[in-house]
Amino acid sequence: MADIFKKFLDWFDAKAINVIRKIALPTARIALFVVFFWFGFLKILGNSPAEMLVASLLEATMPFIPFSKFIFWFGFYEMLIGISFLIPRLERLAIALLIPHMITTFMPLVLLPEVSWYGFLVPTLIGQYIIKNMVIIALAMGIATTLSPFRLSRDGMLD
Repeated sequence: MADIFKKFLDWFDAKAINVIRKIALPTARIALFVVFFWFGFLKILGNSPAEMLVASLLEATMPFIPFSKFIFWFGFYEMLIGISFLIPRLERLAIALLIPHMITTFMPLVLLPEVSWYGFLVPTLIGQYIIKNMVIIALAMGIATTLSPFRLSRDGMLD
């Protein structure tokens, strides 16, 4: 009986892994699209719960830029990241756009400690929200592992 159960577990494990391998990349693309497009769209509508944090960070880093213009273009930028992750062959663009976004996203941990930390290594809810962006970075890195390196053709063009 134990042998039958082990064979079933081995079969089930192999099937589950094969299914996950098939859906992992499209699921990652869709997840990143949903998060970035949705949150960016909320910023454009002026309905984002992150507006106060963005305004505080903008004031601390670039106070010469009007918030109303910045939040619109920031939302558009996030939507562009989402769309770029969704479309095959635009992964490099998506990752290039994601890098400065993630750097900026982590800035409140240093520049706005009063809203990011209760104490040493004890993040506020906003701090936790920011730190969880490491998952986005890991997911983008997973997508990057599926890319092939650029190659120059004989005529000097990228393949």
